[in-house]
Amino acid sequence: MDKNSPIKKDVTQSARVCTGVPGLDDILGGGLTKNRVYLLEGSPGTGKTTLALQFLMEGVSIGEKSLYITLSESVEEINEIAGSHGWDIGGITMFELINDAGLDPDSEQSIFHPSEVELGETTKSIMGEVDRVMPSRVVFDSLSELRLLAQNPLRYRRQILAIKNYFSTRKCTVILLDDKTSEAGDQQLHSIAHGVIVLEQLAQEFGKERRRLNIVKMRGIKFRGGYHDFILDTGGLIVFPRLIAAEHGADFTPSSQSTGAAGLDELLGGGLVSGTSTLFLGPSGIGKTTLAIRTILAALQRGESAALYLFDEGLGTLLVRSAALGMDVRPYMENGKLVIHHIDPAELAPGQFAHMLRDAVEKQSVSFIAIDSLNAYLQSMPGEKHLILQMHELLSYLNNQGVTTVLVLGQHGMIGEMRSHIDVSYLADATVLLRFFETNGRLHRAITAIKSRTNAHEQSIRELQFNKDGVVVGKELEGFEGILTGVPHYRGETQMMVAPDGVNDQ
Repeated sequence: MDKNSPIKKDVTQSARVCTGVPGLDDILGGGLTKNRVYLLEGSPGTGKTTLALQFLMEGVSIGEKSLYITLSESVEEINEIAGSHGWDIGGITMFELINDAGLDPDSEQSIFHPSEVELGETTKSIMGEVDRVMPSRVVFDSLSELRLLAQNPLRYRRQILAIKNYFSTRKCTVILLDDKTSEAGDQQLHSIAHGVIVLEQLAQEFGKERRRLNIVKMRGIKFRGGYHDFILDTGGLIVFPRLIAAEHGADFTPSSQSTGAAGLDELLGGGLVSGTSTLFLGPSGIGKTTLAIRTILAALQRGESAALYLFDEGLGTLLVRSAALGMDVRPYMENGKLVIHHIDPAELAPGQFAHMLRDAVEKQSVSFIAIDSLNAYLQSMPGEKHLILQMHELLSYLNNQGVTTVLVLGQHGMIGEMRSHIDVSYLADATVLLRFFETNGRLHRAITAIKSRTNAHEQSIRELQFNKDGVVVGKELEGFEGILTGVPHYRGETQMMVAPDGVNDQ
């Protein structure tokens, strides 16, 4: 099966079993194949027990009998885990193989090796309990104890095969938990299991750890391959399927929309176009966020719903500054037309952010999205290559949905040569460049559109100013050379705009 092909539910496929984990069934194309044995693998702390409990609770919710067989954790410990999530697992049958018999001197064997006796008794106990309960779902926690009892790989493999064959006649779906304590490169469990799901936990130098899930194999069904981020929080696991833009599309007619600033509309050849993305690029303090707010306000005034994902600036500062420039967005926040998400990149998984955007578009009918800024968003990604791939899928998805997207990217430096930590300008459909320059002892701002795939934009460079009237884009800066370098030479008579008395040029 092509694990990277689009996921579509196929009625000809075997009956599926829902996992009870949000997002996981979507990755699996509908759930696990019924009456098969699966391996759930991950180091301690990745969330195996939590996922297993969600799987069993889903069975209880639809009237199925669920059995949890534990060799590693006590029933009390498992109840504590469930309690931490606010779950009632009273409907799950718990079978604990941990007891104090191993501490009893009378239980020690002198003729047979203890492991031989214990392995046989353990297997017999498990099968006896399954025959008694007759469950539809079983979790076996964990294989590491069975591996220790088997003593050698051959006996261990035979025991796993025996368990698999036993369950195959009992019409139940089984998840075997393993904490990856086997020797590196040992794939015998992978070859035996019908499907393999691997959970990983990645420690960060700063911020919250990252968790991700990978479907290593799944016989007979299509699934979405690659890594998928997930979070483990109160309430259980939530998996965020990797976004594939080609799976999502909507019918819409692209149209040019005003930015709310006449000069900026002229510069862009008519304004922003629905179903495209626009990048505001420039140094810190140049006004990129203010321009983004101006475009958001224009969309809100047209009756659209908008979402702003704020990584850098504090929400209070943003609202006060916008109101001072005549762009108060608080009324739209109060009526629900604008939602501002203040995001800490140290706590956010990339897949979670993509999921937030999908919810905004598909559940909240948002048609205008702004991300401020990509510099901070980069910090939540494992590397530049991954950011590019992630942004490509995100922008393709938003474009396919007819969403107008504004991106903000800060450059290093103030005057003179500018550098970008990462170049995403080629991903955007339009790019607006902002620069500081000085003349006659005053600092000014310049703005130009250097790219547009949809409109015939101007090739001119204009002056940009912020005052109590909001965003003001002046006439072409004729007679200047080298404005974009920050050190221009004046060879004409263009007059600079002057801020009104009592108003600071922000």
